[in-house]
Amino acid sequence: GDAFFLTGTDEHGQKVADAAAAAGLSPQEWCDRLIPKWQNLFARFNISYDDFIRTTQLRHELVVQRVFERLRETGDVYLGKYEGWYCSNDETFWLESKLVNGRCPNPECGREVQWLSEDDWFFRLSKYRDRLLQHFLAHPDWVRPRSAYNEMVSMLNEGLEDFSISRSSFDWGVPIPGGGGVIYVWFDALLNYISAIDWSQNDARFHKYWPASVQLIGKEIMRFHTLVWPAVLWALGEEAPQLVFAHGWITLDGQKIGKSLGNAIDPFALIDRFGSDGVRYFLLREGHFGSDFSYSEAKIAQRYNDELANDLGNLFRRTLSMLERYRNSLVPQPGESVFPERFADLPTRVQQLILDLRFRDALEAIWELVTALNREIDERKPWAIYKAGDVRALDALMYDLCEGLRWLAVMLAPFLPERAALMWKQLGLESGLRDDWRETLVWGGLAAGTQTALGDALFPRLELADAS
Repeated sequence: GDAFFLTGTDEHGQKVADAAAAAGLSPQEWCDRLIPKWQNLFARFNISYDDFIRTTQLRHELVVQRVFERLRETGDVYLGKYEGWYCSNDETFWLESKLVNGRCPNPECGREVQWLSEDDWFFRLSKYRDRLLQHFLAHPDWVRPRSAYNEMVSMLNEGLEDFSISRSSFDWGVPIPGGGGVIYVWFDALLNYISAIDWSQNDARFHKYWPASVQLIGKEIMRFHTLVWPAVLWALGEEAPQLVFAHGWITLDGQKIGKSLGNAIDPFALIDRFGSDGVRYFLLREGHFGSDFSYSEAKIAQRYNDELANDLGNLFRRTLSMLERYRNSLVPQPGESVFPERFADLPTRVQQLILDLRFRDALEAIWELVTALNREIDERKPWAIYKAGDVRALDALMYDLCEGLRWLAVMLAPFLPERAALMWKQLGLESGLRDDWRETLVWGGLAAGTQTALGDALFPRLELADAS
């Protein structure tokens, strides 16, 4: 299939303007300074994307203004008065009943709020409440995990107020067509998903990719993505995304990790210590995607040593060094094997788990093959077969081990792109690592006579003192 993977940054709003002012920069300069850091982090983590959109780009601002004008024409956007308790850090108005000791109720924030009264433009969110409720009931899997779905349904049952989509108290945002302030960051930012694929400019391209198959977001911005966003899309005559998935938080000592909490972890330092694949593996393997899970460096070190260095790295090294010793590093002829039947459904299972965003379960399934190959070495003892001179039995066993490693490289490539590519290379293979699994994951695909080359360890063991 043809996938389009979008990421980017929303750069408008009071919080950005305040941070820029504190640094003595204009908001645009402040953003321009930060963006390369994000992009560099993505590159270091081998995170690929088809487009990186910035909400300060003209292509986005024009779409935001076009949407605003269209909804103003249809009456879905109207001018009204907004009064309420406003938190400038969260850029959110709160009902008095929601405040905690007169402060912002967001547990991450807790700052003082101020009473704000201004003439604002509103989006008629209340008009879409019944349709939203019907959509939730008709598509019980469109918001995941279930806890997020339930939370949104209970919000809908409480009723929806119209949504203020402009601000006149500051000017860092997309200007409202015709003047009178800027468009609220949470209306502007949501539209990046359609501005990136040329909504209203290139219909063929837009409809090729929309509706989005999956939108992945933090759980704290769920209501914007599952209540406001579908309603805005419907108001434009477009469809809602097929799935909105809220990932959990990584916690440190039970607290969310965040810059504002002062407990942020330097991801570059983690890559220097564990390699990008080591960190990726931990993040995808440690918790259930969609739930919070706790981080500690000791936990990464343990998973790295036990699962990557021992289980996988050691298996790879033992196999290729035995192949070097017994068969001059050449893949032998295959023989009778139990593996094709035993693991016939593994690729389909792993693929389905990945599509379901169950990455931990997908890695556990892949590890069934890692475990089986390690057990094969321990129980069948290739060194003893070699000593006994049983050529055919040794060939069949060594072939199974090498072909099993080829399968592992293919299935691990989305998770561990660097090390999977290294496995592929040391197995003497050139292209095809990222080809369609239906073609690559057929048992027996590794040609006899392939020249392997034992190289550096995949995951050098860490001395645990290194990890402290």
